[in-house]
Amino acid sequence: MSRLHNYKPLILLFFFSFCFFAGGQIARIFPPASVRTDDKSPSGNVASSGTVPTASTSGNPLSTILPAAENWGLSFQEEGKVPVGNASFDELQQYHAYYAQKTDKKVIYLTFDCGYENGNTPAILNALKQHNVQATFFVVGNFLRDNPELVKQMLKGGHTIGNHTFHHPDMSQIATKETFSRELKSVEALYKDITGKSMTRFYRPPQGKYSTENLQMAKDMGYHTFFWSLAYVDWLADAQPSKEEAFDKLLGRIHPGAIVLLHNTSRTNSEILDELLAKWEEMGYTFSTLKKLVRNT
Repeated sequence: MSRLHNYKPLILLFFFSFCFFAGGQIARIFPPASVRTDDKSPSGNVASSGTVPTASTSGNPLSTILPAAENWGLSFQEEGKVPVGNASFDELQQYHAYYAQKTDKKVIYLTFDCGYENGNTPAILNALKQHNVQATFFVVGNFLRDNPELVKQMLKGGHTIGNHTFHHPDMSQIATKETFSRELKSVEALYKDITGKSMTRFYRPPQGKYSTENLQMAKDMGYHTFFWSLAYVDWLADAQPSKEEAFDKLLGRIHPGAIVLLHNTSRTNSEILDELLAKWEEMGYTFSTLKKLVRNT
């Protein structure tokens, strides 16, 4: 029996240990060339079936290491008070970003994320019209492409169209300014083709995923970034919340200066919005726009 045979177990152990370690390092230094957007994201938006490049591996490979991602989150500590976000007002403000208004006035900023159209948006627009409320609709590329007349109807109603990216990717995993910019500018271009107007530079990160680098990139492009201080699980088409569940969250957690996030695809939202707006009004709340929030900050 040869000496090599005696050392064979040690050689194999060394080989597999090296592969495990090296593979982990390579995966960290060279991220995947692209991230495929899912058909339906956790935030309820249907995205394009295309791929979105995240980072070039040319040049110095260390330059492609991505910053740690953040997921926007809230902690509700007292009824009627603004929740605590995982970034403060001041931390966000340096990037022209917001999640609520710092105020004691009973004012609400209503926003909708629009990933696709399933027939519920017209009822939402009708309810907003009945209460003379102007909202901001954050749209993705396929929503613009497939619903140009609905977009024009939104504008006719005095609403603002914001940018929710073209493909609805995890933007925190995009490391280059070029790719980040392309996600937003593609929406801008399509919007201008449809409306003949330049898009208001309001941005909402898909699924609330972001990095400080992303926030700076958006600011450098002239964008204001908007998270939210009140939302609920309204995006699951096959598991819509009941009217009672919706009111429990949306009435119980409302607060002065709230930026409310709803989804246009929610059947529940389309059915309760008229009554919800009336109940908020009965509680003494009025409605304002993100444009006014930016001007007054």
